[in-house]
Amino acid sequence: MPEEDLVELKFRLFDGSDIGPIGYSSSSTVAMLKERVISEWPKDKKIIPKVANDVKLISGGKILENNKTVGQCRPPFGELPEGIIVMHVVVQPSSTKTKTAKELRFSMCIK
Repeated sequence: MPEEDLVELKFRLFDGSDIGPIGYSSSSTVAMLKERVISEWPKDKKIIPKVANDVKLISGGKILENNKTVGQCRPPFGELPEGIIVMHVVVQPSSTKTKTAKELRFSMCIK
């Protein structure tokens, strides 16, 4: 990969710790970034995402779509200090966990 094609990304976790910075190709997709975040996730955290759908990446105040590339998600404000883009990571429970919790609350209300 050519050097100018790499984008330095750092992923800020919910507790303020970081993963990275790591260089990615501009053609890397958000889905690929999510997979990397999950593989690099610190094992000592209380909340650990299991699959890519458990993670949302936010950059420039926008939730990034899985099919977008790093080049498409790049902030438009030119060169950043240190050349590193910070993306925030939000972990959300998978829909099956949420559904189970809702069902549990509903069944508790009925009794």
